[in-house]
Amino acid sequence: MTARHCSLPQQPDPAYPRGLAAERLGALAAGRRLWVNGTVLHYSFFDGDDDGSEIAVPGSGRSRWVSWGGAEEQQAVVRACFEEWRGLGLGVTFAEVRDRTEAELRIGFQHGDGSWSAVGRDALRTGVHERTMNFGWDLSAPGGRATALHQIGHALGMLHEHQSPYAGIHWDDEAVYAELAGAPNHWSRDRTYHNVLRKLGPDEVNGSVWDPQSIMQDAFPPGLILEPEQYRGGVHPPGALSPADKEFVLRRYPPAAPSASPALEPFRSVPLGLGPGEQADFRIDPPETRDYTVGTFGDADRVVVLFEERDGEPRFLAGHDDGGTAHDATIAARLVKGRRYHVRIRLYSAWGPGETAVMCW
Repeated sequence: MTARHCSLPQQPDPAYPRGLAAERLGALAAGRRLWVNGTVLHYSFFDGDDDGSEIAVPGSGRSRWVSWGGAEEQQAVVRACFEEWRGLGLGVTFAEVRDRTEAELRIGFQHGDGSWSAVGRDALRTGVHERTMNFGWDLSAPGGRATALHQIGHALGMLHEHQSPYAGIHWDDEAVYAELAGAPNHWSRDRTYHNVLRKLGPDEVNGSVWDPQSIMQDAFPPGLILEPEQYRGGVHPPGALSPADKEFVLRRYPPAAPSASPALEPFRSVPLGLGPGEQADFRIDPPETRDYTVGTFGDADRVVVLFEERDGEPRFLAGHDDGGTAHDATIAARLVKGRRYHVRIRLYSAWGPGETAVMCW
């Protein structure tokens, strides 16, 4: 039987200004989907008949309602897979919430819609009443756990391993198109190209060496790969987190340091001193309730995220990515006296001679 494949929604490429140096473009491509370290990713399940969408009934001119709800045994598989990822000791963690408006990750179970996920911070572009992840088949069946681990990998910012330019895969393109056009996938040529045949940029991939054992590697039957010769008989990953998967996420999300973040006081600029890919964390204890601005300065590409601490846990409030532009990243928000806030800044790359700094005012 033909394997079911992950069908990532196609997103427009970012429109970076022309003339950016290759180093800047590479750093932006490598980091633009990643969460800042220390983020708590809240997830919520669609579980009621009232949550869903209208889909057309082919040939009838009518539509029918399809629920996004998932049975408890389906949800249990996803919970267990979140726990497996969290058990690696990542600097990001996961927490289930009932209120979907509080969740960065919103999970549906619409059968027939494929299994897919927004990749990393792309989830923030999705409306709060829409899915950022879907499971389109029974997760209690063989391979279901691997499907859930794979989609959570996407939610962490990982892309398909079989699309790595380092894999050296020479596909029989027409055989791939024919395979995925049939049951159970029924993919168009555009979808097949986007999810299988298209090569990723070298800065987008999970590592500099192809890992055919990765949880992000789809299985493929014989007859689709011409080269490397040893894979003409197909690719059959085990459906578990590989050592390279674990190394990638721990490098991108290292365990959070236990030391307290320094305070960011109004109208006092703090130098950042970050290297590419590094992060600085600060806390804000507002001396009064009012509108504040948090901003960065200097010739650099950064992402800045503001969290509000609730019950000891950071909740996402706002973020700004100035990557690829000449503008500084700033966030305007109303901060309340007596509450604690956290500012996290990750540097893509610095491209000017001066220091970079952060300040709130």
